[in-house]
Amino acid sequence: MHAFDVLGDPVRRRILELLAEGELTSGAICAVVRDEFGISQPAVSQHLKVLRENGFATVRRDGARRLYAVDAGPLRDVDQWLDGFRRFWAPRLAALETELARGKRERRLQQEEDRNRGDS
Repeated sequence: MHAFDVLGDPVRRRILELLAEGELTSGAICAVVRDEFGISQPAVSQHLKVLRENGFATVRRDGARRLYAVDAGPLRDVDQWLDGFRRFWAPRLAALETELARGKRERRLQQEEDRNRGDS
């Protein structure tokens, strides 16, 4: 399965988002995904299996529990593929950053001006 086929599913993307915060038990993952997507525990297990079999997640046993974690390898491959497209959005993000900084500076100057008027 191609990386984008794996990542194309919103449930699998959500599982990866959860795992990006740290290792989780399958039960914890199931609870969140069941609540958010309304799917059964066996369906969540199938999504975990797809992530595991395609290298996006690892699993280790801790007694009776199974702990899942992100495996960054395939994500690095996706990131590398996206490199060819960053030129389309990087300048816009840089311009947005400039505008946000400008707005922040203007608000700070306005607050200082307001404080100075209040002191007079």
